[in-house]
Amino acid sequence: MIVPMHLSIQSLSVISAAVKGLRMCFLLRIPSKAYYFISFIVLLIFLRTFYRYSQDIIRNSASTMCFDDMELTMEKQTNVVEAKHRSNKVSWSIENLSIPNGLIYPQPSTQKGRTDVNCVTNWNVPLVWEGTFDPIVIDAIYKKTNPRVGVMIFAVGKYTGFLKGFLETGEKHFLTDFRVTYYIFTDNEKEVPAIALGKGRKITVLPVPSAKRWQEVVFGRMKWATITIDKQIRNEADYLFLMDVDSLFHNRIGAESFSRLSAVLHRGYYKNTERANFPYERHPESRAYIPVGEGDYYYTAAVLGGYLEDIYNLVRYCYEQSEEDSKNKIEAVWQEESHLNKYLLYNKPTKVLSPEYLWSDYDAVPADIKVVRISQLKKNYAEVRPNGGH
Repeated sequence: MIVPMHLSIQSLSVISAAVKGLRMCFLLRIPSKAYYFISFIVLLIFLRTFYRYSQDIIRNSASTMCFDDMELTMEKQTNVVEAKHRSNKVSWSIENLSIPNGLIYPQPSTQKGRTDVNCVTNWNVPLVWEGTFDPIVIDAIYKKTNPRVGVMIFAVGKYTGFLKGFLETGEKHFLTDFRVTYYIFTDNEKEVPAIALGKGRKITVLPVPSAKRWQEVVFGRMKWATITIDKQIRNEADYLFLMDVDSLFHNRIGAESFSRLSAVLHRGYYKNTERANFPYERHPESRAYIPVGEGDYYYTAAVLGGYLEDIYNLVRYCYEQSEEDSKNKIEAVWQEESHLNKYLLYNKPTKVLSPEYLWSDYDAVPADIKVVRISQLKKNYAEVRPNGGH
């Protein structure tokens, strides 16, 4: 409790003057009636001073209590905000890099590593190749955090024929021992095959309309991904991948692929292609336009991953920009991949995955690709695409 200093001094001065007055009356032997009168006046002054003094103390005490309550309330509110912030990471936090006690793995080196390829971007995030990580360590870190992983794949029309191979090889190589939900967007639920799934892994089928053009399927991926994340997936997953179904897994894909936003280098443009020759959208009328002279890499839209909200921001952006182009009767040169590359130019990925994470059966495997993890299948586009591949 704090007493105002100015009030204490003022009160003491008045009381002191009153006492001196009484003493003077006594020394001068003033008549008793006058003495009693002066004493009464002094008493009134004393009582009034005491009353004002006590009221200030009460007010000050109340103010102090109110301030203390306000501080307590603010502290509680701060804790609530922090709890809300943390609640998004209760199930999974990518910043938590702890490993189990007793884990055995080779000692990392500061002198040995890949020298034939670049392993870091110019904005200082990893560029992941075989030989740049220890799968034992990286998987142990993220298994402990136990993320809920979603994989969105689109199987429309005859592309349902690729589901069996994708799912079966995925169960052998893709984030084994992690919780995974395959979200299959299809116009023919009956064509979704029954596959034996590992523990904690499941399939969710989501109906979408059929398409007359393959470009509609491509653009529809971003539309239906945006809508479904909003309505359903947001409550079911921590991390999302978007993948092409016409692919097979050949080797492990583990937690080294995790980051807030992971993009994959397109196999056709990762080596010696100048940025001026990247197949970016070059028409200024399109929302996907990237001027000549700008650009980092050319990324594929066939595999990408990230935190649910980061993927949501990306797919919503691609969907909305494609809609704006459509209103102006414009179609970007490589559909959603063009919009994706513009987004990733100005919103840098937090991890770049090498073409190991999406190769193609059409191409020979060069020496710098030590492991093919996923590869797109050869196919007759005229047969599988609704408009014959045009």
